[in-house]
Amino acid sequence: MKFLALFVAVGGLVSIASAAGVRPMEFDLLKSFPAGRLTLLVAGGKPDARGFLGGNHSEGHWIGAGTQRGGCWYLIGAVVDGDAARADDAWRSVDAAFAHQLPDGSFEMGPKNDTGPEDPRTASVQSSFFYLQELAHAILVIRQSPMESRFHDRIAALEPKLRRACAFITAGYDTIIANSTQAVNRIIIAAKAFGLSGLVLRDNQLVATARKLVAYGLTLRDADGVFIEKGGRDSSYNAVSILFGQVLALHLPLPELEAAYPAAMAWELTRIKATGEVEVEGNSRTGVGKETYLGHPKGVNYKEIVFTLTFYGLVHHDAHALVVADTVLGWAQTHQG
Repeated sequence: MKFLALFVAVGGLVSIASAAGVRPMEFDLLKSFPAGRLTLLVAGGKPDARGFLGGNHSEGHWIGAGTQRGGCWYLIGAVVDGDAARADDAWRSVDAAFAHQLPDGSFEMGPKNDTGPEDPRTASVQSSFFYLQELAHAILVIRQSPMESRFHDRIAALEPKLRRACAFITAGYDTIIANSTQAVNRIIIAAKAFGLSGLVLRDNQLVATARKLVAYGLTLRDADGVFIEKGGRDSSYNAVSILFGQVLALHLPLPELEAAYPAAMAWELTRIKATGEVEVEGNSRTGVGKETYLGHPKGVNYKEIVFTLTFYGLVHHDAHALVVADTVLGWAQTHQG
């Protein structure tokens, strides 16, 4: 995704943040993002002519549902902007994903291309919950927005399919624990999938599963409260754990999770240079050549770090986090194509 030149002052941004004990609606929070930032950050989720994006688009064939998740953020951006035509275009990525749903609720899996676990069942469960967490997220934001009526019937028609997909990942719960204990960000992502899907479907059991995953994820931190990835600290994935948990906690009260974020964020901020570049030296996974995705070394996800800092700054009235978000975005605009 190409970063464009967008710089804004921090003043006035924290007014949308919640008063003590009052949770803001995410739609309102997203509306309070610096002008143009949300549209910029989600631009890479525009679906192609087939409704594909991510690895499905770049590889030229279907890999799995998980790589469709950026289309849900593209949909959220359009809804927040009030752009009905763009929102309808974004929905094509949802239709494309469910065109590949199988009778057991899972989604077809294409050639692996180093995108997930070796075991086919584990890979299918992971791809599914990676997609569901962002789909349910988009639906909840739509329901908070003036576009609810536009998408009401489409969401209602999707709910039985979403329920089957949730039954599939519920049946695969054991694979989530076995595969993701060394990558706590995936535990939090799975919790978001169960929790937000449970809210969409009004299913208390799914919500209970989310709470169980959150409780487990909180045990996977070090003594300083940093989320541990494959035995160490990682400046990209620690931010991912903060981001996905923050979004989940905007919709589902999770005070124990929210209480964990100041310590994790305090370490994250020490990894960001004055220039906005994110430090990778000593990372356990990203930026140091230890892992690949679709044949390329995994680097720092600057888009998600900007999201993390912006959400955190607004929710926690943290003006410093908002300043750092601007700085990180500025570095990425200059150094990433």
